[in-house]
Amino acid sequence: MQRTLIWDLPTRLFHWTLASSFALAWLTSEGDRWRSIHVFLGYLMLGLVVFRLIWGFTGSHFSRFSSFWFGPKEALDYLKQVTTKHAPRHVGHNPTGSLAIYILLVMSVAVGLTGVVTLGGDEQQGITAGWLSFAQVQTLKQLHELGAIAMLLVVAGHITGVVVESVLHKENLARAMVSGFKMAEADTPKATAHPLVAVLLLLAMLGFGGWWFYYAIDKNIDNQAWHIKMETGVGEEPHVKFVGKQLPDNKLWRDECGSCHAVFYPALLPERSWQKMMAEQDQHFGSDLGLDGATTAEVLQFMVDNSADKHLTEAAFKIEQSVPKAHTPLRITETPYWVEKHREIAAADWANPLVLSKSNCAACHSDADDGSFEDGAMHIPKAPAKVASAASQP
Repeated sequence: MQRTLIWDLPTRLFHWTLASSFALAWLTSEGDRWRSIHVFLGYLMLGLVVFRLIWGFTGSHFSRFSSFWFGPKEALDYLKQVTTKHAPRHVGHNPTGSLAIYILLVMSVAVGLTGVVTLGGDEQQGITAGWLSFAQVQTLKQLHELGAIAMLLVVAGHITGVVVESVLHKENLARAMVSGFKMAEADTPKATAHPLVAVLLLLAMLGFGGWWFYYAIDKNIDNQAWHIKMETGVGEEPHVKFVGKQLPDNKLWRDECGSCHAVFYPALLPERSWQKMMAEQDQHFGSDLGLDGATTAEVLQFMVDNSADKHLTEAAFKIEQSVPKAHTPLRITETPYWVEKHREIAAADWANPLVLSKSNCAACHSDADDGSFEDGAMHIPKAPAKVASAASQP
């Protein structure tokens, strides 16, 4: 027995990067705040699997699929041998471990692809934007989530197997995947380190990360600068300004509604809400709109054609789904989805002089006037420096 290089450097880099990517993707799967990181990790996992498929035919001996091509029966037999503590030692992957590797590769692809399509349907972003409607993508979204849970269980089983075999054969398998070395017979095929391939793989991942976080996603510039830009027309623009879905517009609707307050796109309330609002326009939150018949008809038609029921945006779909059919809300801020979406916003943020009102959508949503309300165009503004300083004083 002698110390032998079994796992080449690209295989080890792939292994730990895939493992850490999945762990971080799991931790960033909830909420909008970490979505750009979560999506990046999903694409990275798909790219890593592509590399591993290539390396499975071109890598060193124990990295090639031919060295651990075991069937389900062999995997089950080996598992039985482990339970009796008579499982033979494998220098490379054992039959049960190899089956876990194949399952994880397949699941990485399945979870990654369902995630890409879910992003396109649920957020209308990415390469699959517009492929599916919000309603159609809900089942796929559930499959994505269930697939991630199943993958987590397989990972847990894989880690358990590593621990059990390490104890059974009195060798640290995790450490071997870090160093690449294991004790083996003198005639055991030795791996070639392949440092150049590992460096190229690392540079590819770093390059993709740099491109993603600098060019591919909306750059959230300093919020105060953003509002200076909005208010004065002078200031810094985002490096890549977020552009949401182009929605239908109507000048008469915009002029009439915008003459008294910010325009609230019709997709934020169901059709019955707009009909009730226009039917009772003489009681419009304490005032009389006083619109003539022709104006009322055109504005109402635009509202009905683009209401939440039409599911033009993610926000529209989720608002419409959240409102009970027997309920006809007249305030967007009273819809269940709006309440749930804003429940974690601190009181200090509402009190921010750049916000002040729950109806001031444009304070946080740069696409509020366009009506798309995409997550990538949302950022809570910071209070001006002198206000924040005054608030910190005793």
